[in-house]
Amino acid sequence: MQQVASALASVYLEENLKVREQQTTGAYKFLEDEANDLKGQLAAIDAKISVFKSQNVTALPELFPTNLQVLDRIDRDIDMTKAQLGSLKERQSFLQSQLATLPKEGTDKAFLKQLKADLVQLESRFSDHHPDVIKTKTEIAKLEARIKSESAGQAGSSAEDTPDNDAYIALAAQLAGIETEINSANHQLWDLNRKRDLYRRRIDSSPKVDEVYKTLMAERNNTQSKYDDLMKKTLEAKVAQGLEKGQMGERFTLIDPARLPEKPVKPNVPAILLVGLFLGIGSGVGMAALREHLDRSVRSVNELAKATGKPVLAGLPEIVTWEDRQQEKQILKKIFIVLIGLVVIAIVLVHFLVMDLDILWTQFIRRIFA
Repeated sequence: MQQVASALASVYLEENLKVREQQTTGAYKFLEDEANDLKGQLAAIDAKISVFKSQNVTALPELFPTNLQVLDRIDRDIDMTKAQLGSLKERQSFLQSQLATLPKEGTDKAFLKQLKADLVQLESRFSDHHPDVIKTKTEIAKLEARIKSESAGQAGSSAEDTPDNDAYIALAAQLAGIETEINSANHQLWDLNRKRDLYRRRIDSSPKVDEVYKTLMAERNNTQSKYDDLMKKTLEAKVAQGLEKGQMGERFTLIDPARLPEKPVKPNVPAILLVGLFLGIGSGVGMAALREHLDRSVRSVNELAKATGKPVLAGLPEIVTWEDRQQEKQILKKIFIVLIGLVVIAIVLVHFLVMDLDILWTQFIRRIFA
């Protein structure tokens, strides 16, 4: 039996060690596979977030304040450009009104026209050989030659169409500059309106982008939290696997191996003796009480009167002498000594057969003060 018990204990310990090692290895592989799966999910979510950011790079939630600031600045620029454009148009209207009051021709052309008009009148009154007619034609020829020489550098236009009034030319140049500035301001205003529409679309689309972006980030954060927790468990499983392989972890240890018994398990002789002692004492006390109850002896005047049915005329008291009192004391002493001996024997039997007195006292104290 000793060998069988030892063999069973050894087999149980070995099988327990193998099972624990298999369980830790299986748990580690399972957690590692789950962690790799979550890692792939994280990579997919990161790629999705990257694509979403690239598609909505200008409408991301973190750029919303910047877009508002830019839109406000564009609105101010539009107001300034409109004010500048209004001022330029007023300047244009003023220059056009001033230019309309000035003749295009200069002094020479005006004088040439006057001479030609005088020549027509003279020719209607005099012949071509008249001195006034000849003089007027000579002056017209000289003036035309001078005007032609001055306008010789102007190609593709007649001398009559080209203005030569300096004031007119200056105002026309200013008007051309103003018109150039108006065209530039109109182009700038168009570009600002286009930018304003662009930033308004960005701001309008920002809430939808923010909602989708928050959903993606919440999904990523949840997956990251699961991944971190799983990696922590994987590390713990790896440590447990190493401990099991090195037999350094929790394991069963055989504290009390099987051995040959030093005494029989039963019958429990001391217990039987102790029970017999208490049964003997109890039966003795019971028998004495029973005999006392069954004894019909008359021991008092009342019992005598009750037994005979007649009154008792006189009763003689018990005469107790000094020797009787001494004998009674000796009997009490013997009874007391016997009781003390029985108590001592009972304590010794409890100490050696049931429980040590120190342990019994400790348990008694704990129950009292618990």
